[in-house]
Amino acid sequence: MSNIVHVILSGGVGSRLWPLSRKSFPKQYLSLFKEGSLFEMTVNRNRDLCNQVIVVGNKDNNQLSREVMENSGVEYIDIVESTPRNTAAAIAFAAFAANADDILVVTPSDHVIVGDESYNKAIQEGIEKANQGYIVTFGIQATKPETGYGYIEYKGDQVLSFREKPNKETAEDFIERGNFLWNSGMFCFRADTLLHELQQFEPRVYATALAAWQHKKDGILDEALSKEIPSISIDYAVMERSKKIRVVATHFNWSDLGSFESMYDYLKHTGHPTDENGNMVIGTDIYSAFVGLRNTILVYTKDAILVLQKESSQDVKKIYNTLERHQSKLID
Repeated sequence: MSNIVHVILSGGVGSRLWPLSRKSFPKQYLSLFKEGSLFEMTVNRNRDLCNQVIVVGNKDNNQLSREVMENSGVEYIDIVESTPRNTAAAIAFAAFAANADDILVVTPSDHVIVGDESYNKAIQEGIEKANQGYIVTFGIQATKPETGYGYIEYKGDQVLSFREKPNKETAEDFIERGNFLWNSGMFCFRADTLLHELQQFEPRVYATALAAWQHKKDGILDEALSKEIPSISIDYAVMERSKKIRVVATHFNWSDLGSFESMYDYLKHTGHPTDENGNMVIGTDIYSAFVGLRNTILVYTKDAILVLQKESSQDVKKIYNTLERHQSKLID
C-alpha cells in the first residue's frame, strides 16, 4: 500500500482579504473562526486520511505554520520557499521530498470545508485513481455564477476543459449548462507521475526547481536559484496539458474564503452579526453604525480601515497592488 502524504500549500498572502491578511500574517492563520484558524482546520481534516505531512510555505510566515504543527503534535517535513514561485514549483518541491510511489494529497491551507464524510469519500476516490496512474483534480459543485473561481468542464470523471475565472455572463452560462465544477485547487497523484508530466511539459520549471531543491539549507530553498524558476501555476504547467487528468466531482460544502464576499457568507452562516440591512463589521467591537447602506462590510485593523460593498470584494486586490507598488508597510 502506498504511503499517503498530505501536502499543505501555505505560501499565499490572501491579497483580496487585505487589511486582515498580510504577508507576515496571511488569512490561513487568522483567528476568526470557532474551529481555529483555517490552517489548523486543514491539518485536522486530513489527519486520519494521511500518514505523513509536508508543509510548503515561505520565509515570511513559516514560523506560523511551525507553531501550529508543533502544537498539533503532527510530525512533518517543512519546506520553506525563499521567494514565491507559484504552485507548479511548490508542488514539485513536495514531490521531490516524497518517495516516487507516495500518493500526494495536495490542499491549500486556507479553505473551509464542511461535510467530513463526503470529504473523506472524495479523497479516497482520488487516492484510488492516483494509484492507477492518474493526476486527480477535485471539482466543487457550482451553486452560483461565481466570477472569482476557475471552472472545470467535465463528463463523468473526464476533464473536457479548464476555464479561467469568467465574467458574470460566462459564469451564468456555465451554471445553466450544468456540467461545470468550481476548480478547488486540490489535487492527488503519485509523486513520480506528477514529476514525469512536469518534466515533459515544463522542463525548465522541473530543472530549476530541482536545482533549488538540491541546494537547500536547513529546509530553506536557495534564493538565487529559486529566482530562476518560472512562476507558473500547476494548472497551466500540467493540469491543462496532461492526458492523465481525471476529476472527482465532490459533494461537500466548500469555500476558498478568497474574498470578503465569501468570508461574509461564511461568517453570517456561523452566527456573526449583521444589521437589518445586511451590513457587517469585522475586526472590532467598537460600536459602528451604517446609514443608507446595504450589504456593506467594515473591516477594522489597528493600522487600516476598509469599507466595501460586498459585491465589489474582488476589487480589494487593486488596493493591495497599489500599496505593493508604493512599497507600503501596510501589506507586510
